[in-house]
Amino acid sequence: MSANFFEKLSSNLNQLLKDSDEYNVIIEVGQAPNIHAFKVHSIILNSRCSYFKDKLSTITCNDINVKIIKQANISTEVFEIIIKYIYGGTISLENINESVIFELLIATNEFGLEELIKHIQLFLLENNSSWLRLNFSRVCRTSLKDDNLKNLQQFCANIIAKHPSIIFDSDEFLTLPEKC
Repeated sequence: MSANFFEKLSSNLNQLLKDSDEYNVIIEVGQAPNIHAFKVHSIILNSRCSYFKDKLSTITCNDINVKIIKQANISTEVFEIIIKYIYGGTISLENINESVIFELLIATNEFGLEELIKHIQLFLLENNSSWLRLNFSRVCRTSLKDDNLKNLQQFCANIIAKHPSIIFDSDEFLTLPEKC
């Protein structure tokens, strides 16, 4: 008889992140003066995220045997959600602002976290379609940058087909990519 104890495993790994015992990587997130350092473990990063696996393979350790990664383009709030997902395999989007969720989608796409990319797109489409319409040009621009965002691309195509005035009446009409 087999059994799965993923909840306890997730809890233990989240505790490891929280305690930051025996870390060997520091990820500096944000821009000065709001930089936050996350003390993490290369073995977790390597096994859960190909982006960090590739990044870590190119970085040498400092004099205290720690590798430092700088991620200035991601907010602390967004990265904290991502690192908790990487460690614990769980995420809750219900109480997060739509614009933060969209930033989270962009960051997860950068990190190549495919199951999270799909989950966030579906969450936005099912729960925040009005926000997506209000921010149509930003959503359209972002979705066209990567094929991982096909669900958002389809949403944009549907909006254009049903409500072309959203594009033509937009102040950003002349700056939108041709594919929009």
